[in-house]
Amino acid sequence: MRSIIALFIVAAASSVHADVILPAIFGDHMVIQQNADVPVWGQADPGESIKVELSGRYAVTTGPKKGTTLSYKRISQVTAGKDGKWTIRMRTAAAGGPLKLQIQCEKNRIDIEDVMVGEVWICSGQSNMAMTVSRSLNAEQETESANHPGIRMFTTARQASVKPQENCKGDWKVCSPQTVSAFSATAYFFGRQLHAELGVPIGLINSSWGGTAVEAWTSMPAQKNIAKLEPVFAPWKSGDDPARYKAAMDRYQKALDAWKKKATDAKKAKKKAPRKPRAPVKMSENQNYPANLFNGMINPMIPYRIRGAIWYQGERNSNKGEISVLYGLQLTTLIKDWRTRWDQGAFPFLFVQLPNFKVVQTQPVEESGWSNVREGMQETLAIENTGMAITLDAGDANDIHPKNKQVVGSRLARWALATSYGKKGIVYSGPIYKSMEKRGDSIVVHFDHAEGLRAKGGELQGFAIRGKDGEYVWADARVEGETVVVSSAKVKKPVAVRYAWAMNPIGNLLNAAKIPASPFRTDR
Repeated sequence: MRSIIALFIVAAASSVHADVILPAIFGDHMVIQQNADVPVWGQADPGESIKVELSGRYAVTTGPKKGTTLSYKRISQVTAGKDGKWTIRMRTAAAGGPLKLQIQCEKNRIDIEDVMVGEVWICSGQSNMAMTVSRSLNAEQETESANHPGIRMFTTARQASVKPQENCKGDWKVCSPQTVSAFSATAYFFGRQLHAELGVPIGLINSSWGGTAVEAWTSMPAQKNIAKLEPVFAPWKSGDDPARYKAAMDRYQKALDAWKKKATDAKKAKKKAPRKPRAPVKMSENQNYPANLFNGMINPMIPYRIRGAIWYQGERNSNKGEISVLYGLQLTTLIKDWRTRWDQGAFPFLFVQLPNFKVVQTQPVEESGWSNVREGMQETLAIENTGMAITLDAGDANDIHPKNKQVVGSRLARWALATSYGKKGIVYSGPIYKSMEKRGDSIVVHFDHAEGLRAKGGELQGFAIRGKDGEYVWADARVEGETVVVSSAKVKKPVAVRYAWAMNPIGNLLNAAKIPASPFRTDR
């Protein structure tokens, strides 16, 4: 009995001080936001004292003191709460590095090496954000030239969860020809341009998953009580029906047994085995169930200090029929949700408007969820500090994953450089519809970002016009200063205009920077 008691005492004593634990986002080669109060957080025993030190000597990379060596040291101490959680905010200085981040409690110490100070952006969405440099345009050349140690990317492992998670899997990679092929192409080309223009380290947090919906990336409290979004939740209302799940598991088991036999036969024949069937998941555990990706892949990043966010998503929601008209409300909800949870004010949120895709337009107006989502994105620009990369010329009729991610990243970077970093002389958007006025039998369309308005390759195309009771017809259109005058001999007293209103529209309106105009309709 005494031996048992002694062993119990030793075991209890050894567990008094547990190791301090950090989320995966804190690791070697990380980038932290410059000139900011940067949160560092983790887990320890309740009441345990934790000391955090950020220190080193490094050359400042930008600003009036560029090139000078900065001696940097910040030390803070905090006590873990009753739940073992703790957070410290460290004030960072000008961009540069490397530094060391050291976290110590009474039992262990964590040393994080090669920490750079610069600009940090979170990059999220579905497959076109997840698409890697290895699959992009000129992949071989881009890979060979990717010697940019000041660019680092953290890629979050895919994780759907019914409850908000505090951690995820992933690590930071330094950009090099050996690592860049696995980087998100959109995020990399965005970050590369920022790095070149700003001359500071760039940290990119890639949290994306192909084929996913905007509602999955938004927290449940932010969206569940919005009456207009009830149709989004309706398909999930049947819940985790036990009978349906059992039937799915039975089908899976049969498919798995058949696959095992085929895989064995293929191995004997030295052939490639067929794809293994996927096990079904409960409806509430599906990656597209509302909030499940926020819970698993965004919540673990909060409150990591960021400069802003870029977003490339919408294809999934465009396939939802009439529900696609809700995309503007959904994207607005997501932006407000993330900003509230990060508690950094209205940080920049830049998104990619869906590019051209599928059959080229033949009718004056071709209704589609694709157009509805594009319109919802444009409407979202009404929110403070948002931006939209127009990519109507960067798509591929035969591929939902167009390879030219260089132009996508560049147009996102233009928005950031001009609006977030105050760079002068950058045209950062194509023409965006502002208003219309009737002039006799014509309609005059006014635009923002209309400097140097012009048609690419001849006469203007892509405009349609209608009267009060008629159908849309192709229109004649001409540039007049920073406006476009639209008319048709077939339409007297016109009331509305549409432009490039199709999945793969005809449209050649540009501005001086050769950025295409965003599709629009005046009869929303």
